[in-house]
Amino acid sequence: MKVRLTVGLLVVALAVYFVLLAGRALALLQTGSLVGVLLGVGVLILPLLGVWLVYSNLRFGWQTEKMARELDADGLLPDASHLPRRPSGRVDRDAADAWFEERRAEVEAAPDDWRAWFRLAYAYDVAGDRGRARETMRKAIQLHS
Repeated sequence: MKVRLTVGLLVVALAVYFVLLAGRALALLQTGSLVGVLLGVGVLILPLLGVWLVYSNLRFGWQTEKMARELDADGLLPDASHLPRRPSGRVDRDAADAWFEERRAEVEAAPDDWRAWFRLAYAYDVAGDRGRARETMRKAIQLHS
């Protein structure tokens, strides 16, 4: 619940910022000068881009959460709590790599199963590779839809 509240507050703050930025863009557009209009268009693009980025990230989170609930209900949600951890709290690299290889083998055995891709994305995340985790989760979302 704490995460949802934080996300909600950040979205509200961004909305206020986008409205203020759009107001500045409209003021520049109303100057009538070529430079003002061009700057106004450029500044107007920023809130539009921001809204799209916020929405796409929220949608990614909603879809991931929905899939996690489905996996949890089926008893298939990945669990890395048994993996040894370093004093920093991160999973031991060798253990994460071995666990990752198991998840990768699942995907190779069932390349069209979104559940296997979800678990692989989680394994990437445990291994600390956030970029590949998101990319792999997008594949799971695509297969789930």
